[in-house]
Amino acid sequence: MQAPPNRDCESHGVAEHERLAISPAVIMSRMAWKPDITVAAVSESDGRFLVVEERISNRLVFNQPAGHVESGETIIAALVREVREETAWGFIPEAFLGVYLWRSPTSGRATLRFAFCGAVVDHDASQALDRGIVRTHWLSRAELLEREPRMRSPLVLRCVDDYMSGRRLPLEAIASLDPEAATEVGAVRL
Repeated sequence: MQAPPNRDCESHGVAEHERLAISPAVIMSRMAWKPDITVAAVSESDGRFLVVEERISNRLVFNQPAGHVESGETIIAALVREVREETAWGFIPEAFLGVYLWRSPTSGRATLRFAFCGAVVDHDASQALDRGIVRTHWLSRAELLEREPRMRSPLVLRCVDDYMSGRRLPLEAIASLDPEAATEVGAVRL
C-alpha cells in the first residue's frame, strides 16, 4: 500500500519521492531544533510605548519588556514577572497580539516570541531593574523608528505595528496544560 501524499512537504518544495528518502538522522535533527521561547509586553499610554534600553553584548539596544519563559512557568506568569523585573511596573495583560518567529542573522539563533498588550500599574521606583537593563523609556512610534538601528530585533517595531493596527486576540488563545490536568482529560503521557 502506498503512503498518501504529504501536502505539507509538497507545499514546501519537497517532492513525494524526496520525502520518502529523508533519513532518520535528518528527521531527528529537524525535531531537535529548539527556539528560545520568550514573552514580550506592549504597553501604550498617550501614544507612547514602554520600552527598555538594555545592554546586550556591550551594545545598548531597545526592546519591549521581554524575556524567557522559565521551567514550570506559564507564558502569562513569565510575562508579568519579566515586566516587573525589567521595568518595576506591574503588568495586567489585556489581549494577545500574536506569536512571532525570528532568526538572528548573526548568530542563527531562533526566537519564538509570544507578545501581549496590556496596562502597567503599581510602579515601584525603589526597585532595582533586572541585570542588563539601563533604563526604561516611554517612546512614540516615531521615536522608536528613529532608533530602529538600535532595536534588539525587528520584532520590536512589528509588535508595535500590530498593536497599532488594532490586532487583539483573546488571552484564552494561550493555553497552559499541566501534567495533572493532561491526565484528567485523557492526554497520553510520554
